[in-house]
Amino acid sequence: MQNQYQNKNEKPKIIPLSKWNEYYDFPSVGSLRQLVFHNTNKFKEKVIRKFGNGRQYIDVDAFFKWANSTENVS
Repeated sequence: MQNQYQNKNEKPKIIPLSKWNEYYDFPSVGSLRQLVFHNTNKFKEKVIRKFGNGRQYIDVDAFFKWANSTENVS
């Protein structure tokens, strides 16, 4: 089975929360976990995806849409 991401610059659309910093420098995994725990601005509903194993995954497109939304700007 070939790696779906042959180009190292290509990033997956769904990333395990614990591996976020392997693809993006900011925010830290700890900050993401805090957003999940406190469910800041419905972060869990809008960004987090869970599959059968219970791991939390981040929908990358949804994360950046959430981060750029006006409701999150202080």
